[in-house]
Amino acid sequence: TEIVLVKNSEAPLRKVGKSNNVEVAVQETSGGIRQPLSLLLKNSPLVSHLTLYNISHTPGVATDLSHIKTRTTVKGYFGPEQLPDCLKGCDVVVIPAGIPRKPGMTQDDLFNTSATIVAIVTAACAQHCPEAIICIITSPVNSTIPITTEFSRNMEYTTPIKSLVLATLDIIRANTFVADLKGLDPARVNVLVIGGHTGKTIIPRSLSLTVFSGWIQEADMEVMKAKAGAASAILSMAYAGAWFVFSLVDAMNRKEGVVECSFVKSQEMDSAYFSTPLLLGEKVIEKNLGIHKVSSFKEKMIAKAIPELKASVKKGDFMKNMK
Repeated sequence: TEIVLVKNSEAPLRKVGKSNNVEVAVQETSGGIRQPLSLLLKNSPLVSHLTLYNISHTPGVATDLSHIKTRTTVKGYFGPEQLPDCLKGCDVVVIPAGIPRKPGMTQDDLFNTSATIVAIVTAACAQHCPEAIICIITSPVNSTIPITTEFSRNMEYTTPIKSLVLATLDIIRANTFVADLKGLDPARVNVLVIGGHTGKTIIPRSLSLTVFSGWIQEADMEVMKAKAGAASAILSMAYAGAWFVFSLVDAMNRKEGVVECSFVKSQEMDSAYFSTPLLLGEKVIEKNLGIHKVSSFKEKMIAKAIPELKASVKKGDFMKNMK
């Protein structure tokens, strides 16, 4: 097993950087990962303004958060008529909305509800914060990211939608599992995860153990079984979401060398979308770093993942045919 160690570790969720008047909107914030995610964002000096949106109850969550003694201002919005005000001026929009996954449910089972939410929020972003970066957490992300990517092209908006999918949870899990097995500091382990964000499409690039790859691929089910079907990953997903947002803000503040994996449209593989390490910057994606050389074992994993990725992407490509 190849393990990449980071020379200088940083404390979790306390990355170096300065606030650049960054305003973050979190959509659909009444439950699940949205509240812990909002809490982590409120606690960061990198976020100056935090706006929350849901169809109901959001002002209560916002008021609760506003009592925490940080400089980040918080405001809640609810109902379709307030969505434009929530988005105006935002630099980053996070969409963690959707229904929670339960045992026995496939990623496809989540698609209909998730696709509607992502399409509505993307359309609103195109109108009210066209320069914002949209971060998709909504499952199934292998299908929801094409919705945002194809939207501006199809609807003839002059500003292309800038959207990224969080693959961070898979990486955080891989780093944690390796650190636990090897007795290492998790903050110093860096295992990149490529491919997609479900089952066999999740491919730890630098790990050659079949059993270990399977552990990461089935981590969601491990959480759901441990919770007796009551919920899927919540706290770890919120942590991953906050980590990714902070990386984006660091990159927007011109911090050099910010690299995160994300599921994006590319020509790296025989799939229109594929998760690879990305160098982030003012242009959002400064460079797609690709997958580099992988072992024959990983080549076989990729070959098995491609058909599933293509099918997932095709499901989310319905925006191509809409006017």
